[in-house]
Amino acid sequence: MLGLPFAPSAVRVAGYWAMDGEIALHAWQMRLPAEVTYCLPVLHEDQRLRFAPWRPGGSLTTNRFGIPEPAVPDDALLAPEAMDLVVVPLVAFDGACNRLGMGGGWYDRSFAFRGDRPAPPWLVGVGFSVQQVDEVPTEPWDVPLDAVCTERATHFREIPRE
Repeated sequence: MLGLPFAPSAVRVAGYWAMDGEIALHAWQMRLPAEVTYCLPVLHEDQRLRFAPWRPGGSLTTNRFGIPEPAVPDDALLAPEAMDLVVVPLVAFDGACNRLGMGGGWYDRSFAFRGDRPAPPWLVGVGFSVQQVDEVPTEPWDVPLDAVCTERATHFREIPRE
């Protein structure tokens, strides 16, 4: 992921706390440049994610789904619009970089402001190549990823030309 064309300009980068077989991001996080602020998602009461700066050893609390989140005050949380690059877990993906998540819609609601335009914050899914399917059924509110990285390849979303 560090080799993605938009990664070098990313200053605020979000990952996730791996659960239920998701790819752990610890090794990637430790290789990020020193000037990058690494964040973890925090569930917010408006049903959108916020992002909290976090370093290994930082204080964590468990959210209602049993997922660890940084224990920080609300004024330390960053809005989705403030992020440069967000690494997103997935259950399945297709060649068009459509993503199937765990079903809560948190990422789609949080990044709905992007629509389907390719612009920051860049959304990159990570998964295993066996998670690729022919087609992920989509709904109008689904926000496509800009890329998906697996152990075998990086898939980029094709942007239709007008």
